[in-house]
Amino acid sequence: MLGKTRGKKLNQYVPDYVVFDLETTGVNPNLDAIIEISGIKVRNQQVTDTFSRLVNPGRPIPYSATAVNGITDEMVSEEPELSEILPEFLDFIGEDILVGHNIHTFDMLFLWNAAGLLYKKTISNDYIDTLTLARYCLPGLSHYKLVDVASYYQISTEGAHRALNDCIMNQQCYERLGAEYKDMPQQLCPMCGELLVRRNGRYGAFWGCSGYPNCKYTRNAD
Repeated sequence: MLGKTRGKKLNQYVPDYVVFDLETTGVNPNLDAIIEISGIKVRNQQVTDTFSRLVNPGRPIPYSATAVNGITDEMVSEEPELSEILPEFLDFIGEDILVGHNIHTFDMLFLWNAAGLLYKKTISNDYIDTLTLARYCLPGLSHYKLVDVASYYQISTEGAHRALNDCIMNQQCYERLGAEYKDMPQQLCPMCGELLVRRNGRYGAFWGCSGYPNCKYTRNAD
């Protein structure tokens, strides 16, 4: 849960996990703050528990953030700060593998920073990013936002951009992606071992490493 090293990004399906999502005041994990944190605990593919809390960021919420997630200053004014809520969330996730959409470059950065500020440690849970799995399993999609993946699987997107609703949506997406992923031959990056995902670039389709930007390996699509 807390340790000296960050958890590893995994590319696999597991039946037991916690899917989580954050809402924030902006997109910069070094400057912006968490205003909602939610999670769903899954055991053997079945939801067994939920966690959802609003967080008082101790600052005004920008209009641009409220326009996306609908969370206002009034909604969080009487809520605890992250220093009180993060320990509760850490107890909830325990040592579980974490699952989320675009968490490799967004949500995990916020969690790692928060743990560093509050505990001088980091979160050591391994994690799975459904954005990577979606790009690998569904190469024909034009966009890979969570609502795009959910729509592909005909999963309801009602209430999108509130943390618990996104967790519910993504839990269903992960189960569907996991079923497809288990039956697919893996294409791995020869440089770092991460999954290769099909992307569309300026000069057409190509396979790129899902470990980008740490690994910039690419090759032409077949």
